[in-house]
Amino acid sequence: MQSIVADTTPLNYLVLIQAAEILPNLYRKVLIPPAVKAELAHANTPHIVRSWISQAPSWLEVVNLKQPVDSALSHLDAGEREAISLASELQASLLLMDERDGVAMARHRGLTVIGTLAALDLAAVRGLIDLLTMFDRLRATTFRSPLRLMVSMLEQDAERKKRQEGGPEYGGPSNAG
Repeated sequence: MQSIVADTTPLNYLVLIQAAEILPNLYRKVLIPPAVKAELAHANTPHIVRSWISQAPSWLEVVNLKQPVDSALSHLDAGEREAISLASELQASLLLMDERDGVAMARHRGLTVIGTLAALDLAAVRGLIDLLTMFDRLRATTFRSPLRLMVSMLEQDAERKKRQEGGPEYGGPSNAG
């Protein structure tokens, strides 16, 4: 199980929906640069998130950058710039990030990026959460994602649950007869 470098937005929303604890179950350690910690502690950040980062869990580690941030990333916010830089420096296998421009820059640099929804989906696959509940909680926040993507993920989750339950169409016991 590898570590993952995280940007601010996914951590913010996972804390808001009370799902941050999926991260150590999926990735062991979560590494963040100082700018991400600062953004999570910012006065405009929801109180629950500021409180969480002020007493950060042991699986969250702040890692200082060894090199200056690449000026090609200057159009991104500080957390995104530093998260991409940290993931590059550490040759991290995964970067947790949602913002479209940051994701494009990270992928252009050869980084593998997953977003909040993909992390939640993986947690659902592993039986750590109920995906519908988490998506309902997300929709109660300012989180923005194409509705069709969430619907598609929920349909796949329902199909997966049917297979696990082993209904008649999957060779499981039938109530007919």
